[in-house]
Amino acid sequence: MSIALLGGTPVRDTPFPPWPQMDEREEQALLRSLRQGQWWRMHGTENDAFEKEFSEFHGAQGALTVSSGTHALEVALLTAGIGAGDEVLVPAFTFISTSMAVQRVGAIPVPVDVDLETYCIDPQAVKNAITAKTKAIIPVHMSGHFADMPALIEIAKPQNLTIIQDAAHAHGALGPGGRSAGQWGTMACFSFQNFKLMTAGEGGAILFPSQKMREKAFLFSNCGRPKGDLAYNHLVCGSNYRLGEFPAAVLRVQLERLPRQTETREQNMPILLDALKDVEGIIPQGRTDDAVLDPNYMFMFRLDPKVFSKIDRNAFVEALVAEGLPAYRAYQTLYRMPAFWVEPNPGLTEADWIAKCPASEAIANYGIWIHHRALLGTKEDVLDVANAIKKVAEHHHLLVSDAA
Repeated sequence: MSIALLGGTPVRDTPFPPWPQMDEREEQALLRSLRQGQWWRMHGTENDAFEKEFSEFHGAQGALTVSSGTHALEVALLTAGIGAGDEVLVPAFTFISTSMAVQRVGAIPVPVDVDLETYCIDPQAVKNAITAKTKAIIPVHMSGHFADMPALIEIAKPQNLTIIQDAAHAHGALGPGGRSAGQWGTMACFSFQNFKLMTAGEGGAILFPSQKMREKAFLFSNCGRPKGDLAYNHLVCGSNYRLGEFPAAVLRVQLERLPRQTETREQNMPILLDALKDVEGIIPQGRTDDAVLDPNYMFMFRLDPKVFSKIDRNAFVEALVAEGLPAYRAYQTLYRMPAFWVEPNPGLTEADWIAKCPASEAIANYGIWIHHRALLGTKEDVLDVANAIKKVAEHHHLLVSDAA
């Protein structure tokens, strides 16, 4: 039996469940918003309604919609008073928005290593990275798996550090004690980009512990102008980060879908993990023991370089795609990308940061993820994922000549 990349028969030649998922409910929501005749948030009703529903769903005290998850981070940082010269600790392994938002407000992103098991920011590394200039920490709930929030709060509180959660992967996630991202830290930022667990193509939201903080954030998202102002009296230097009414209408329906989809993924993930438990060299991302609910934004795993020493991770991904899986390589570490070195940056060299972040390097170099739509199908669909990974792992020696 040969792998599909080299001419063999693929494990799967039928598509997994589509993403995004929609039906007549999204169509009706769009038509409702269209016919309402108020297509921007200042006079429409969809954003206000969605903010209330999203906040209540997560047990928060308020929500604010914005134009993207990246902008959610920017607005949260501005609301927290983070600016020029301030240092913000971010995981070295994350999507670039986490650090780029810090740079966009004039602050300095400082990469911190992640935990090799959970792929989330390592509390001990955070503790070691704090300086007199540190003002905030941005933990990322990677693939929906909760970062160690109790430990991070214990570290942050004596130093009076702001915790802004990057919850772009964590819609509906429940951490220790059954608390959602909206019930930890200072603020939690979400994305509704096309791949996310809830989507309107683009969009973002911030959850708050108080309405007062939400009102402050609204100013930054609305060109510094209070809601209801008729005198063009702009109070702070903000920008236009508003979300339109059409995506807000779609998101209201997407939120209705989320619990059932999350339940399906949670039911399917143990099946996948069990099927892969004896496959040599495949190391799945772990989850904290006290997490109550993981929405499983993606199935992440890494290759053990001792087992797969003669092939390139990218060749493994190509082989999985040929077998019919929606497979992707892991993010690069932040400091390996040109955008990170745009001012302001924390200095040192790329080699210095590589030495400081061995776990992040291991995940970035050997990590692979499978899109969450592969977890929305049947048990047979999930076993196809496992069988494809097994097949490529067992025949990886055939990829040696194609390795980069």
